[in-house]
Amino acid sequence: QVQLVESGGGLVQPGGSLRLSCAASGIIFSIYAMDWYRQAPGKQRELVAAITSGGTIIYADSVKGRFTISRDNAKNMVYLQMNSLKPEDTAVYYCNAHLKAWAHDYWGQGTQVTVSS
Repeated sequence: QVQLVESGGGLVQPGGSLRLSCAASGIIFSIYAMDWYRQAPGKQRELVAAITSGGTIIYADSVKGRFTISRDNAKNMVYLQMNSLKPEDTAVYYCNAHLKAWAHDYWGQGTQVTVSS
């Protein structure tokens, strides 16, 4: 059974930081690409950051220079360090694991991030 469990969300003031974590189980973690998506109320889900099995990283333009994605294959974990948070970063953040070769696509339940004073 595949599980992706996000944690680390919460309420933070503008300019603050949060670190999201995603714990994966039931998959051969090291071969999966891992992504962070977010969905704000009334908006479509959007890709925030992605890291491939080989370590290639991409970011949405809106978070470049502020967010950092990383993975620990030994612990089956992926992280999203979020700095200089803005109110527009408020959303539910989702962890995604995907492997094109096997048509696998898994999602976590999401964690709420609220940036407000």
